[in-house]
Amino acid sequence: MRWAEQLIKLTSFELELLQARLAEIVERRTLAELRLAVLVAEGEAELEHVRHHPESARTFQAFNEALKRRKDVVQRDIDLAAAEEAGARDALSETFATLKKYEQIAENARLAALRDSKRRESAALDELGLRQATARG
Repeated sequence: MRWAEQLIKLTSFELELLQARLAEIVERRTLAELRLAVLVAEGEAELEHVRHHPESARTFQAFNEALKRRKDVVQRDIDLAAAEEAGARDALSETFATLKKYEQIAENARLAALRDSKRRESAALDELGLRQATARG
C-alpha cells in the first residue's frame, strides 16, 4: 500500500504545480484585460477631447491607428492566455481524475487488507475454539 501513498503524494504535488500555473495564467489574462480596458478608456477620453477641441482632430487619426495596433497586441495576449488557461484547466482535470483513481485503488487495497486481517482473526478464533472443544471433550 506504500506505493499507492507515494503515487497519491506525487499526484497531489503535480496538482499543486498545475494550480499555481493556472493561477499565473489567469492573473496574466486578467492583467491583459485590464490593459485593454485602459486602452479603450484612453480612446474614449481622446475622442471626447476631440469633440470639445476640434483643432486636435487632425492628430486623432494617427492616435486612433496607434491605439488600434496597441489594442490588437493586447487582444492577442488575452487570446493566448485564454488558450493557455483552457489547456491548464484540462491538465488539472486529468490530474484530479488520476488522483481519484489512485485514492480509490489505495482504499480498495486498504479494505482488502482489512478483510484479510479479519478473515485470519476469525480463522484463528475458530481454531482456538476447536482446540478448546477437543480439550474438553
